[in-house]
Amino acid sequence: MMKLKLGPLEDDKPVKLTIELPAAVFRDLKSYADILTRSGGTVTPTEPAKLITPMIERFMATDRAFAKARRSVAQPSPGSAERSG
Repeated sequence: MMKLKLGPLEDDKPVKLTIELPAAVFRDLKSYADILTRSGGTVTPTEPAKLITPMIERFMATDRAFAKARRSVAQPSPGSAERSG
């Protein structure tokens, strides 16, 4: 069995999302959903729109530059507490 980057999706409340995708990206998203459904052994097909959030989460979680920038923004610079008070 192949190892996809996404695993089974949580059954979550639906959220309305409006997005425009190129047709080729949508076809790939639909193919990914079909493969994920078959590999997970679920009876209910995975909706392509349900993949967008976990894919973005996975992308951000594995983007080292984003993680580094996020840490640097979250940490106050030395002496910033002294200047703000």
